[in-house]
Amino acid sequence: QPVLSNKPRKKKKKRKTKKNAAGEILEDNALEDIDSLLEKIEDTNGLLQQTQSGIIADSRPLLYVEHRNLNPENELKRYFGARAVLGDQRPRQRQRQYVRSTWLTAPKNTWPRYSKTGIAMQLLDTRRGVQHFTFEHHREYQQVQFKFLDAVESMDPNNIVLLLQMNPYHVDSLLQLSDVCRMQEDQEMARDLIERALYSLECTFHPVFSLTSGTCRLDYRRPENRAFFLALFKHLMFLEKRGCPRTALEFCKLILSLDPENDPLCVLLMIDFLSLRAREYTFLTRMFQEWESHRNLSQLPNFAFSVPLAYFFLSQQEERPELERGQARERAARLIQLALVMFPSVLTPLLDQCSVQPDARVASHSFFGLNAQISQPPALNQLTSLYVGRTHALWKDPAVMAWLETNVHEVLRMVDAQDPLVEEAEHKRKMRYQSAPRNIYRHVILSEMKEATAALPLEVTSQPVMGFDPLPPLDSIVSYTRPERTHHPSNESTLSLFFRSLLPNFNLQGDVRHDGDEEAGAGQDLNQGVNRLMAAMRDMLANIQFQEPPRDDNPEGDGDWD
Repeated sequence: QPVLSNKPRKKKKKRKTKKNAAGEILEDNALEDIDSLLEKIEDTNGLLQQTQSGIIADSRPLLYVEHRNLNPENELKRYFGARAVLGDQRPRQRQRQYVRSTWLTAPKNTWPRYSKTGIAMQLLDTRRGVQHFTFEHHREYQQVQFKFLDAVESMDPNNIVLLLQMNPYHVDSLLQLSDVCRMQEDQEMARDLIERALYSLECTFHPVFSLTSGTCRLDYRRPENRAFFLALFKHLMFLEKRGCPRTALEFCKLILSLDPENDPLCVLLMIDFLSLRAREYTFLTRMFQEWESHRNLSQLPNFAFSVPLAYFFLSQQEERPELERGQARERAARLIQLALVMFPSVLTPLLDQCSVQPDARVASHSFFGLNAQISQPPALNQLTSLYVGRTHALWKDPAVMAWLETNVHEVLRMVDAQDPLVEEAEHKRKMRYQSAPRNIYRHVILSEMKEATAALPLEVTSQPVMGFDPLPPLDSIVSYTRPERTHHPSNESTLSLFFRSLLPNFNLQGDVRHDGDEEAGAGQDLNQGVNRLMAAMRDMLANIQFQEPPRDDNPEGDGDWD
């Protein structure tokens, strides 16, 4: 058998030597055609079904994640070709050894060698076919976590760097240092640190934990799980800026599948944008159809405007049947009119961002005027500014603007005719959007959209926000706590502070009383404090030693002087 199996290999080598250039072309073409072949196989397996409305529906779960779409190189190869993306990497990859295969990110040769970090994943329970997991920190990892919190409180990034030198795969340190690098405009290093954090977490996955099934859950209320959510979100942001919206959309679906009910990072506010950028219009319209009944997606400005835009793009695809295009055109017109009636404050900022001047009728009408923006609640202003700042580039297409103009005039006709829909929408705006939930603020902070961060309320901006855990949930499930540090009262005298700088264990006020009779023992505390002060002075004077200057005949004396 070995002899028989070696013969064709030898023939292949001979062919490659004879036609080296042709062989390379064949190899590149084969790499480029992998994705198209997989798509054909999926189509023939009946994964796509035709619905009565004519829109193609996918029989898989909505949040189904494909492994091949988690790799940005596959998307870049579709855009630029395999040779442009891979270059000379292939022979190096063949020589690489002892590297664990992962889906979320590919380990790099420049990374430190991976060893167990002290994180593990446990299966908590299984309910109705949904598996609930959690990350756990072992004792040695908890000690590193305490050192990390000390480093964060020192406000010195060098302390985090030192901690990472000793523990190169400590996840929270990688997240925090990535933010520091990003603020210093070192985007490459910031992205590399996030990928290393994802690799560290994926190496600890439970054998049953699946990225693709959409039935595995993680509770954000547990601090150990938050690092995975945040690393995925920050990786998603880097992918979108890198020009890989399809891969970013897949990571967005993954984050949403981990906790679709609570959506702790509120990725629903950006999944529509990523779908439009990746031209996954069918996915966006399907999500709206399936989730609108129980999640009221139309009450979010981003879905209210992006879904009709997706239907409009579907109606422009000439390869679709005319009946299907007509249905998409009708839905797009109906939904964009409802969106403009419900959220009139979006239009003017959107046109400003697109550098488009509205016509005289729209500019002079009060419905879309300044009053629409001033009268809306602060929470709604947060959502509209976030949407306009993020997606305005998608509306700059002249065909989109012409379609929008037609529907804006239709809405003005409805307003002038005193359509009951207009009054009902105004009532909904006043009753809802009084205050935004905490996950929306968390999303705004992580997204760093200047239009939205400027509208954050004072109770959010006045508190410190840490990159490794922004706005932690108020109902957190804490499994272990940081040991209490020695508390030093703030009303100490200057003399007491001076002696503590010399003698860290010195405490003028002694142990804190817990019996509540401070007034009765005030005089005794004063005497004890004076006695402790005198004892500390005696100890300090007794421990002072003077050294003679080093002599020339004493070569070892240099070792005692700095």
